[in-house]
Formats: sequence, structure tokens, C-alpha cells
Amino acid sequence: MARVAIVTGGTRGIGEAISLALKDQGVRVAANYAGNDEKARAFTERNGIAAFKWDVGDFAACAAGVKRVEEELGPVEILVNNAGITRDATLHKMTAEMWDEVIRINLGGCFNMAHACYPGMRSRRWGRIVNIGSINGQAGQYGQVNYAAAKSGIHGFTKALAQEGARSGVTVNAVAPGYIDTDMVAAVPPEVLEKIVAKIPVGRLGQASEIARGVAFLCSEEAGFVTGSTLSINGGQHMY
Repeated sequence: MARVAIVTGGTRGIGEAISLALKDQGVRVAANYAGNDEKARAFTERNGIAAFKWDVGDFAACAAGVKRVEEELGPVEILVNNAGITRDATLHKMTAEMWDEVIRINLGGCFNMAHACYPGMRSRRWGRIVNIGSINGQAGQYGQVNYAAAKSGIHGFTKALAQEGARSGVTVNAVAPGYIDTDMVAAVPPEVLEKIVAKIPVGRLGQASEIARGVAFLCSEEAGFVTGSTLSINGGQHMY
């Protein structure tokens, strides 16, 4: 029987690429999304992958969402925590709301979703959790103290939960993308993006499919001896 995966933020950008990569491995994928119903419908029509709407920053909504997925597709054995937002500003201009929302979604979402999925994985003695961090959680980034703090927290969360899950056959790893050719990066002013690309040794932005292939490996049967690791996919921009 095919394994079941949830990919949060799974209908667009890197999330869509991850959903497709797992589907190509024979996994039954549930792609979570938060708000854009029209794009979620287009995603399902385009890829044949079911989309489920809930806010990953809401603890109760995550429990209910996972329950619904399990009722419709089966026990969740793979979780990819990909959902994330940005609310960029330098610290002296950043509001408490901008800080709270990024922490709530990007870091809180990892806790909420893992809390809903991990007990079942542990009881079945098999599971894969992959958390999407960021180069900016490793190296920091001007104007992103909230985002960098949340992503850095994800890397610590990953290492701690990996220690808890190891004896139960649950691996927990992170992938830290560099600058990837997505809508989020496309919103960066061209003159700023040009400077960013100039600092990437391979001389280009990454592709979402390149992140997805790394995630797919960490979710596979073959990755059972890999846990607590962070796979940096950034074109050599930050060697960590």
C-alpha cells in the first residue's frame, strides 16, 4: 500500500515541486494550503493531487486537518513542513505583529504539524519528517530577523526531534534552500537580485525541482540512516 504524505504549503513553488516529486515516487500526497482557493484548484486539476486547506499556525486546525487526510487517504507516514511566509523589515521598523506572524507560521507550523503526525509514526515505528529551513536561517539576512530566527529555530527543532524519533524508526531532517527561482524570490527588486546571484558560486538561482529531489531522498526508504541532518542546497553560497 502506498505511503501517505502531507506537504504543507504544497500547492505552489517549492511545495508544488515537492508534492510532484513524492507523487512520482508512488506516494499518495495531500498538499496543504492556507488561502488561495483558485490556485489550489488549478494545482489539483494540473497534477491530480488533492489539496487540503488549513492554517498551519493554528494548533487545532492542524490536528483536524491531519485527521481529515488520514480519513480520506490513510495514515500519514511522511510530513514535509514547507509552509512559510515573509514579513520583511529592519528591526526598528518591524512590528510585533510582523514578528509574531512569521514565528507562528514558519516555526509554530512545524511544531503543530509534527505534534499531529508524530505519535502515529512512532506507534507504527516508521516515519519521515523533513523541515524546510533556509540559507538565511544559517547565515542570517539583513531585514529578516523574524524569518531568520524562525528558520534557525527549525534547524534546532529538527536536531532535537531527530533524537526523540530515532529509536522508533522516525527520521527527522531539514533541507536549507538557497535562493530559488520562485514567486517569493521574483518579488525581490532586480538590482538586489542581481547582487544576490553574483554571490552564488554556480552563478544562477536554484530550481524548485532541485530542492524537491533532495526532499524526496530524505523521505525515501533508502534514507533510514539519515536523521538530524541539514541538507544545504544553495549553489555553494553558504557552506555550513
